Amino acid sequence: MATSMQAAATLMQTATFAVPNRAVLPLRSIGKSFGFEPATSRLTCSLHSDLKELAVKCTDAAKIAGFALATSALVVSGANAEGVPKRLTYDEIQSKTYLEVKGTGTANQCPTIEGGVDGFAFKSGKYNAKKLCLEPTSFTVKAEGVNKNSPPDFQKTKLMTRLTYTLDEIEGPLEVSSDGKLKFEEKDGIDYAAVTVQLPGGERVPFLFTVKQLVATGTPESFSGDFLVPSYRGSSFLDPKGRGGSTGYDNAVALPAGGRGDEEELEKENIKNTASSTGKITLSVTQSKPETGELIGVFESIQPSDTDLGSKAPKDVKIQGIWYAQLE
Repeated sequence: MATSMQAAATLMQTATFAVPNRAVLPLRSIGKSFGFEPATSRLTCSLHSDLKELAVKCTDAAKIAGFALATSALVVSGANAEGVPKRLTYDEIQSKTYLEVKGTGTANQCPTIEGGVDGFAFKSGKYNAKKLCLEPTSFTVKAEGVNKNSPPDFQKTKLMTRLTYTLDEIEGPLEVSSDGKLKFEEKDGIDYAAVTVQLPGGERVPFLFTVKQLVATGTPESFSGDFLVPSYRGSSFLDPKGRGGSTGYDNAVALPAGGRGDEEELEKENIKNTASSTGKITLSVTQSKPETGELIGVFESIQPSDTDLGSKAPKDVKIQGIWYAQLE
């Protein structure tokens, strides 16, 4: 029994001294490589001055590199930022591919003319106007100003829709009389576009920019006429309460008690009105090119805005811009 206990004690003593000897040596070598010096009762960390300088230099280099990268990205984005594209002629637009036009804003622009003469230089006779394009450059809405008690006037607005407001491919007969007067009738084409603008006070005004059924007469310097303005929404449109002109509920509330003075307001909300209204446009020819049959000019149109299917009064919207057409 004593012999076995002595052998066990000897084995434990050997294990106790062997393990620390194998573990301490690698730890000392690893600690020295990282700047740690072993002591009798604790470890101390000594970071040399050259390592500090190296760390500071690396940090500064990283900051400079990051700033340079951000600056270069800003310069590149600014260089690639596209403003208003150059106005092109009809032939130049037709020579471009879809990818060359996509995202440039050219599709929303009317063509221009190179050369030609000022004014209207076509002889009297009957023509067919085609490729008529109307491009608005200004939207103003007649409303009360931001200042209190200011009279209603045409206020500048902010466009809220994308660049899809230009009318194009409009055509119709154009007659030039012997005394130089013009008569144009709109027959077909992309003759309407839904547009929304925002007033300085924050109110948004939707309207349907159009020249449907236009009949314009006058001199080339100023020929004008009335046109039809359809309802911004159709009769099948349902409001948030499920009411519509030809579908949906007739009423959104139970039969209200009379005498409250709001019967007319409730009737406007319940009975949807999709009747059309009228607008007026004035066009002027500024330049023409008889050899190609092209002419360009400016226009000014005044038309009503959306009435929300008859529940609110419309606002007058003034639209100014340029136009282009071909005669054959």
